[in-house]
Amino acid sequence: MDILMILFTLFGGITLSAQSSINGTFSRKVGTIETTLLTFLTGTLFLAIFIIFFGQGNILAILDVPKWQLSAAFLGTMYLLLTVMAVPRIGVIATNIAGIVGQLVIGVLIDHFGWFNSLVISLDMKRAFALLFMIIALYFIYKGNKRSSEQTDAQYLNKQKAVNR
Repeated sequence: MDILMILFTLFGGITLSAQSSINGTFSRKVGTIETTLLTFLTGTLFLAIFIIFFGQGNILAILDVPKWQLSAAFLGTMYLLLTVMAVPRIGVIATNIAGIVGQLVIGVLIDHFGWFNSLVISLDMKRAFALLFMIIALYFIYKGNKRSSEQTDAQYLNKQKAVNR
């Protein structure tokens, strides 16, 4: 069953990257906030249908949870909004790696300090090196994207000069 969950999560990552790319392109035409709104409206409709047919929880329990837990919805919205803003500027892979690095950094802190009633898992050298390598990966991916973008811009300018002659 763990392998199945890993495969589901991998598929989720694939869909997230595809969504990031499509939303980045879409936002150039309709706007960043508008793209984010459409994503959440579509998701709301999809999940409402899913709840009707498969829901087993208690949606009204939302009124009984500690109010700080409702911040998760805001945080998810901010993640999507920031992703939609970043993709057209730094590319899909740099955006996703930056998001992953952010998740890992806060995840290590949450684990280390036991925030939000999580397990306490101390930061050790293996975890610290893993974070360091992810940050290094982000640096190289970003620099590679920037170099490729500059080369593409230079090629475009050279083509424009040739056409204007």
